Amino acid sequence: MQHAVGSPLPPPHQPGQEPAVGWSPAAHHPGAGAHQGPAPVPPPPPAPGFSGVGAPSGPVPPAPPRHTPAPPVPDGTGHVPLPPGGPVAVPSTPPATAAPDPAGTTLAVLLIGPAGAGKTSVAKYWADHRRVPTAHISLDDVREWVRSGFADPQTGWNDHSEAQYRLARRTCGFAARNFLANGISCILDDAVFPDRPVVGLGGWKRHVGPGLLPVVLLPGLDIVLERNAERSGNRRLTDEEVARIHGRMAGWYGSGLPIIDNSQLDVPGTARVLNDVLARAIASPPNW
Repeated sequence: MQHAVGSPLPPPHQPGQEPAVGWSPAAHHPGAGAHQGPAPVPPPPPAPGFSGVGAPSGPVPPAPPRHTPAPPVPDGTGHVPLPPGGPVAVPSTPPATAAPDPAGTTLAVLLIGPAGAGKTSVAKYWADHRRVPTAHISLDDVREWVRSGFADPQTGWNDHSEAQYRLARRTCGFAARNFLANGISCILDDAVFPDRPVVGLGGWKRHVGPGLLPVVLLPGLDIVLERNAERSGNRRLTDEEVARIHGRMAGWYGSGLPIIDNSQLDVPGTARVLNDVLARAIASPPNW
């Protein structure tokens, strides 16, 4: 127990005895009335009614209570325990009598499309308007966490930029698994190419799990060129690059994945179609 500076210290505790009362401060301050040799043993407390010399002038204060340390609490840091993230399983098929409700189901969705398809805008809107907690995880946002040494593919695709993309995908996958393990749905967006299955869909399946539901947004080339022209910074690509990416995305036709042509749809309309697509995917998960 700590005591204020300048206050007298309590007497030493004798084995087998409670701390004594009526002790003399001078016994603990050499030079202030202290004497050599063992300290005198304080007299026992007087009997009730005793009024002789040396009796305390008032009632004897009770001995200070002994402090009993609290038992240790396992993991008692005050943090909320979180289940560890694991691979996301395929959504269970609802009973035939119940229609799938994607707005109220915990899901993991991968929104695929070329630059300018509207992936980020649709993903944010869809996440904002669900009845269950939902997170939007943007691959581009995570990739741009790298500040010094950022590898911009616009300056030339190389092993460094490829490694940063793969690292960003893996980081997004870890985040999605942790969110989903704690009851929070996720929607991720990425420009996944059909001609690179190991890096694209295969990578996402490894990082998130087989329960991930991929959906392709693929508007017309004129739409993505117009939307790309409104961008700035390293997210704006040349028209030639946009056209090349859009052409590669055409390989998703015939892949079995659901495709939404949102050329004539605004963001809320695209989100409604996405919910319809996901309801069918829950009832009959795509084979990918």
